[in-house]
Amino acid sequence: MRHMDRRSFCRGAAALGGAALAAGALRPLRADEPDEAERPAHQADYWERLADDRVRCLLCPRHCVVGPGGRGVCGVRENRSGTYYTLVHGRCCSEHIDPIEKKPLFHFRPGTQAWSLAAPGCNIECRFCQNWEISQARPEQVEMWDRSPEAIAAACVERSIPSIALTYSEPVVWFEYGRDIAAAARTRGVDTVVISNGFIEAEPLREWCGLVRAIKIDFKAFTQRFYRDVCSGDLGPVLDTLGRIRDAGVWLELVLLIVPTLNDDETEVKAMSRWILQRLGPDVPVHFTRFHPMYKLTNLEPTPVATLERCREIARAEGLHFVYLGNVPRHPGENTYCPQCGKILIERLGFTILENRLKNGHCPDCDAAIPGLW
Repeated sequence: MRHMDRRSFCRGAAALGGAALAAGALRPLRADEPDEAERPAHQADYWERLADDRVRCLLCPRHCVVGPGGRGVCGVRENRSGTYYTLVHGRCCSEHIDPIEKKPLFHFRPGTQAWSLAAPGCNIECRFCQNWEISQARPEQVEMWDRSPEAIAAACVERSIPSIALTYSEPVVWFEYGRDIAAAARTRGVDTVVISNGFIEAEPLREWCGLVRAIKIDFKAFTQRFYRDVCSGDLGPVLDTLGRIRDAGVWLELVLLIVPTLNDDETEVKAMSRWILQRLGPDVPVHFTRFHPMYKLTNLEPTPVATLERCREIARAEGLHFVYLGNVPRHPGENTYCPQCGKILIERLGFTILENRLKNGHCPDCDAAIPGLW
């Protein structure tokens, strides 16, 4: 069989109306537009050169071995004649100003906004991904525009936006861009937060932790089976990431999307809650979030609210202090309660803060210190 390169494949998909591309919504590469190989690229970090101009990526636990002209699983890092490049440095495919609660981060500057942005790509494939149009895309398949780290940081200062969120897709695979954004923001007094799956090696994570103020990890499940079968990933490295963030002292929050029949087993939720308590401590916020049919997982019903409530009960019974429910507007599980006296400290309605009673990070009723960056 004749070898078909990436560009030829995309052109062939265009001739077939895009039918050869997953889910049919990522646009095929047009024959008249420039190949990414013709665009300037930024040399990647965290890789090593092998024999025959091959490279091994050391950014995430996949350690992709990539031949000349090829790309890693993420689709945004390319081997050009034995040198590895990132194709998305300084190039956004999504950009918006969001409430910080949308990330969700509930113990980080509540009621403020975050300049949120993404480049395409991801190093796993969750069957329920809500942003699959960009996370599972290659640069050729999405509209992108130039946005330098310095320009993003300067825009935040100009608009008095206190934080930048690296979000929507997977910031691990555009690590160099996110790192440079965080560095530029830091010099201007703007915070950076990362919204990630946590599938990253120790050394780049260490760089992140030296620059950003908060990290929210989408913690998929507490079983290797779920990570393997539903996300094409691996649980062990994510557990390592959580421990390393905790040890580095960076503010950490976890989100667990509860998918009916796949990760809603009460025994699993209890074991996960115990691990969080023992390794991360009682004060890490945990958000149990409602699943809605999406992407390749449309055969299941939305998560029953009762299931989420039971998960919250289990986690609180195991000793976790701050357990929230997500995608259930007007539920009491959206609020922050004092773990000492039980009074409501922050009342929420979706992404909106209705009332914040904290006084200098303390409960106004019993003076208990409430962990977070307020």
